[in-house]
Amino acid sequence: MTIEIHSRDSIQELIERGFPEHTAVLSFYDPQTGHHEGTAPVDYTDLTDRVFQIPLENLRIDELEAHGLTYEEYFSEAEDMAEFVFAAIRDGYDIICQCEDGSCVSAGCAAALHEFFTADGVFIFADYRYHPSRMVFHKVYNALWLSGKK
Repeated sequence: MTIEIHSRDSIQELIERGFPEHTAVLSFYDPQTGHHEGTAPVDYTDLTDRVFQIPLENLRIDELEAHGLTYEEYFSEAEDMAEFVFAAIRDGYDIICQCEDGSCVSAGCAAALHEFFTADGVFIFADYRYHPSRMVFHKVYNALWLSGKK
């Protein structure tokens, strides 16, 4: 299993070059909120039958209250996403984590997947190209752990 991190721009380049077969996508896109205009999700139609799209604003834990959220409410799709990941891996799929800029949300997600499955997620935190969302990391890792216990 390989896990890749992509931005919206780099995923468009990959689509133009030829999207890899047997690849599942965790696609994060900016939701429209009172604070943000939002973006449309990337269209993966005809590229893969395994896409989990998540509207998620990149927030720090100290910003949640100002956005009317609690930690439990933020990224409430994490458990469903964990089930999606387990099914994809069981079926032999590689994983792409994609967000707008490819450095925060998707990096936090990829770091959690690496940490859970291969105990090497720290290398993403140590890579200067990324600034992984710690909150996304925690939400994904905890969801994987809980789903793996079922």
